[in-house]
Amino acid sequence: MRFLVQHMLHDSACNRPHHEAFTEKDQKVLYGDASQTSKAIGECLRQLGISRGDRIGVQLPPGINLPLSLMGIACADAVFVPIHHGLYPNQVAHILRDCGAIAFISDHERLTALEESHIPLENLRHCLIHDDGSSQADQIPTLPKTETHRIADLITASVGSFRESENIGKDLAAILYTSGSTGAPKGVMLSHDNLVAGAEIVADYLKIDKNERILAALPLSFDAGLNQLTTAILRGATTRMISFRFGREIVRSLADDAITGLAGVPSLWNLLSRPSSGLGKQPLPSLRYITNTGGAMPQNVLRDLRQQLPKTEVFLMYGLTEAFRSTYLPPDQLDQRPTSMGKPIPNTKIFVVNDHGQECAPDEVGELVHHGPTVSLGYWGHPELTDKVLRPHPFPNSGGSQSDRVCYSGDLVRRDNEGYLYFVGRRDNQIKSSGFRISPTEVEDVITKMENITQSAVIGVPDDVLGQHLVAFVIAAEGAGTDPEDVITHCAGMLPRHMIPKRVEIVTDLPSTSSGKVDYPALREHFAQSTPTSAECES
Repeated sequence: MRFLVQHMLHDSACNRPHHEAFTEKDQKVLYGDASQTSKAIGECLRQLGISRGDRIGVQLPPGINLPLSLMGIACADAVFVPIHHGLYPNQVAHILRDCGAIAFISDHERLTALEESHIPLENLRHCLIHDDGSSQADQIPTLPKTETHRIADLITASVGSFRESENIGKDLAAILYTSGSTGAPKGVMLSHDNLVAGAEIVADYLKIDKNERILAALPLSFDAGLNQLTTAILRGATTRMISFRFGREIVRSLADDAITGLAGVPSLWNLLSRPSSGLGKQPLPSLRYITNTGGAMPQNVLRDLRQQLPKTEVFLMYGLTEAFRSTYLPPDQLDQRPTSMGKPIPNTKIFVVNDHGQECAPDEVGELVHHGPTVSLGYWGHPELTDKVLRPHPFPNSGGSQSDRVCYSGDLVRRDNEGYLYFVGRRDNQIKSSGFRISPTEVEDVITKMENITQSAVIGVPDDVLGQHLVAFVIAAEGAGTDPEDVITHCAGMLPRHMIPKRVEIVTDLPSTSSGKVDYPALREHFAQSTPTSAECES
């Protein structure tokens, strides 16, 4: 019976102990070994004093140590908090502090960067490092008031047999950090039930079986990336971990590793559709399907991919971290409605609700509301925000109460006469670029730390490749000269690539609302007509 995340791994290990679970370059781990290693990591964590429900941050590059660490944390009845491998130390520290993590699993490079940042982490007690064992003990980075351990050493010294879990399906399994429309990233709480249901639902409509070889090009800190891993584990398939910079590296892996499935975001598909990737010249007889999430795929890119992959099925999907996947468009509907988000995923009900709380008529625009087993537990440490997003069912069953809550997405959509949904826009100012959800406030805070900058406002504008790209409006201090290129350089030193504004414009003032806040809709409205001094980041 599978009701915990780690049960999926252990079941597949029982059924296929000698089958490849995770691979990375020339390394591989079989299901039987993956199950035993995850259990050993779980026991090591327990022996360090990790208790049920404790949060453990994980920041590792794409590789076999990453899924093994996540499964090990689950085996310890703790909560894994995957952190994107490209985040800067200040961003990592925010996540660790916000969730109250008492342990952090990383590698030598990232732990050294966190050590050198000198950011206090009051709750952190243990750092666990994955390395090759060649580093001298005094070379291992150590954070103040924490103990640092090599995971390999802990496993070797571990004693005692594996203890069964005390968790149940409703318990917290993971926290995924995602940016909202304002403020720093917030942690979305996912239960074991959420993750297992998500794996079962997606494996069902993608028809994933034990023979799949899935390429993990999306980070496991994304809900879609994590789901790609869990669907493979559920069905006893193989996950190929990859770190890449160029499209040709993905194409090479698709061919050499006989990959059958690949999930991506619009920027990845744009990378692959370029001639330099070699996608159209490389036969890929094994590639059964690809899936898109993280924003609408540009129509020209979709057309190019279908031409270059004529025998590969394309699934367009829509979702949000707070409720996982919501809809998908079957491949046989692409020609008829290529811009549609599709219909609800299995075991899920999607409503389109207007401002009066009524279900919208066909083609009437309203907010997408999601009801089903993948609706999250809410935001870690933000009960008020949770109550705004997770609310009572708008149309409860008669004769009884509706105890579970539904997710109000903040996305405006419409539904056609045949029940297919179409994305219209966002209620808030959240920016979605390259599959990442970006808080304008987080970027603005970095810009205003520059000398001679008094105020900034960041918006997202349509981009055929990225979905949206960032434009920053900056007000300099009176009498001070500011070079837009300096702003871009400053951001490049403090933010990951996807958060760097593509364009910076120097302005004398910003439109404001009656309450004195920046009027973002007005800023977007006048963007096309504005002609201030600007610079663009070449990405």
